Amino acid sequence: MDETGLDVQVLSVTTPAMHDLGVVSIDVARRPNDVAAAAIERHPNRFQALATLPVAFPNESARELERCVKTLGIKGLMLCGRVGDRNLDDASFAPIFETAAALGVPVLLHPRTPDPTMRKVSYSVFSPEVDNTLAQYGLGWHYDAGMQFVRLVLSGIFDRLPNLQVILGHWGEVVLFYVDRMKSLDQVSGLKHPIAHYLRRNLYVTGSGMNDPTYMARVTEIVGADRLLFSTDYPYQYKPGGEARRFLNECGLEGAEKSGFASENWLRLTGG
Repeated sequence: MDETGLDVQVLSVTTPAMHDLGVVSIDVARRPNDVAAAAIERHPNRFQALATLPVAFPNESARELERCVKTLGIKGLMLCGRVGDRNLDDASFAPIFETAAALGVPVLLHPRTPDPTMRKVSYSVFSPEVDNTLAQYGLGWHYDAGMQFVRLVLSGIFDRLPNLQVILGHWGEVVLFYVDRMKSLDQVSGLKHPIAHYLRRNLYVTGSGMNDPTYMARVTEIVGADRLLFSTDYPYQYKPGGEARRFLNECGLEGAEKSGFASENWLRLTGG
């Protein structure tokens, strides 16, 4: 953190977190939350955290989220896409989103590898190395996370929970760059508002260490500068030499927009 110029790091468990662990996840999920809370207590000016939940059990997840926020001081939660064959828009997951909205904490949608059927159809036949990379950080992760968000929008969750806030990494997980095409869904979605409304009212976007000012400029046009969050995706995107802080200094934003991107948008989103 010191080397790259970061003042605060938000801790989380890497994908797919507890999504695939079954009933044991109810107990296991508490442990990283307690570890993160202990780290925050030792270094309150350097660390924050996102909650890890036993997502396959939404009611237990809701209770753990409430404990994390009210007792441990954790700032939000991270979800890693589908659970088994259920996407996050499945009605069974409503208690998680309802609790997040009631507590006023954001939900970060993290990528995960597409399911085996999708991998076989779209991400295979080349070589094990190419197949795995294509299905994961080469592309598949990001399509998967982006579609989870699009499905949430189309499910009407933001009409039911207008204060719910979601975070997408990697400059919007591919789908934001097709926002002009997604507008066609407005004709058939049955939602209260155009999709563009939810992008500017219910979505925050971060670069996840993809330090590209061109991507950032396009995303700013779509969601607004007040919904940009700075992040480095450590340790996956870490590069020595202060690159992350250099990008912040040279990203093209100035004044209030720059300070918002650096920290103030996050502080407003999470209540400090």
